Amino acid sequence: MAHDAIGAYHDLLTDELAADSQAQLDDQQRRRGLFFGDRPLCTVLRPRFLSPAQYRHAQRRGAIVLSAFAKAHAAALATADVREQFGLWEWEERLVGLDSGFPDSSPTGRLDAFFERGGAGRPVDGHGLRFTEYNAETPAGAGYGDVLVEVFDGLPVMRAFARRFELRPLPARAGVMRALLDSYTSWSGRRERPRIAILDWREVPTYNEFVIFERYFASQGLDCVIADPREVEYRDGRLMAGDFHVTLIYKRVLISELVERCGLEGDVIRAVRERAVCMVNPFACKILHKKASLAVLSDERNADLFSAEECEAIAEHIPWTRTVEERRTRFRGQTIDLLPYVREHPDQFVLKPNDEYGGKGILLGWQVGDGAWEEGLRAALTEPYIVQQRIALPTEAYPTLVDGRVYVSDRMFDTAPFVFHSAYVDGCLTRIATDPLLNVTAGGGSTVPTYVVEER
Repeated sequence: MAHDAIGAYHDLLTDELAADSQAQLDDQQRRRGLFFGDRPLCTVLRPRFLSPAQYRHAQRRGAIVLSAFAKAHAAALATADVREQFGLWEWEERLVGLDSGFPDSSPTGRLDAFFERGGAGRPVDGHGLRFTEYNAETPAGAGYGDVLVEVFDGLPVMRAFARRFELRPLPARAGVMRALLDSYTSWSGRRERPRIAILDWREVPTYNEFVIFERYFASQGLDCVIADPREVEYRDGRLMAGDFHVTLIYKRVLISELVERCGLEGDVIRAVRERAVCMVNPFACKILHKKASLAVLSDERNADLFSAEECEAIAEHIPWTRTVEERRTRFRGQTIDLLPYVREHPDQFVLKPNDEYGGKGILLGWQVGDGAWEEGLRAALTEPYIVQQRIALPTEAYPTLVDGRVYVSDRMFDTAPFVFHSAYVDGCLTRIATDPLLNVTAGGGSTVPTYVVEER
């Protein structure tokens, strides 16, 4: 179904219609602040189309995998031996056990995934779903994606396309708001409206998305400001952003950067620790945000933590992942010496730092030379890293307008469903790129709105 929709969409894109649509897209992105730093968020003329079967499959299977993540998190809090597998720093050990005042370790999250490539570079419809990372700390994109849908809904080509196809957007802003409000109600024990501060550094390239959320919260009757952690003050038992009393932090700043720049005794951390303010996501999110969380799920040593259904879902949807260390383990049905095997088969693996973002430090074994791979493995023995089995990235054709003409070329793309209350999938981010890192932060990608599509 999605492939039929793609073909029909491209058939509509005459040079004239594409030019009109591109002009409107450019204008709307400028008006609505749809930029990552100074780069337009979307650089192509087609949205991502998911079939109903693909989206429902991601929801159902994602829920089972999230149940396994929740069990791994509980085991980490209960048992030092399990917690050690996540590679927490000493200061993180001090924070992750603090009571957040609500039950979920990550009320908002995002699973970064791919429908692995099938024949002719196409994703396998409804199958081949691989979750490669769990952004359990500061997932971006929900606001950007919702506003991109509003922009694409009005494009001339979309108006023509909608005559034949039914389009269902996958909004995520409302899910973020509900997760924030539910967490705050649990934390406060009162039915009152919080006073929200969106907290991150003023210079980050995602600042425009904070403005989108500030306006959205205001439209829902919620008081909100955007605040830099360096400018808030904890005094007289209150966290203040100027003269604004903050009772709920929508935390977009990374905890590691917050500690590095402001210290463990900084105003924000003290206010959270002393329960003067509710913070979403809480410190407990750091456990599953570590990329080693996927190693904990897929490692045969931890199979007893999970149900038979969860083990089956892990085997199907989590690529083989291990923490880089000297050990023997199972791979493809045989026992291997981990380091020698990974060293000798770089074309099969990816190296990732345990706690980085934006594609930083990632080495794709099939793209680097032997020297760089060996150097990466040495580095991975001095600080926490994971090694993950390579997956076959899917590609789709996306149209662009160049010098007044439509050009259609293949892009790699991901499927990154948003997660709420650490339990269920609702909404989806799609990033496209010509580079397999597929990361907008890394500078090589673009974001497109995502729709579930069916023929009328």
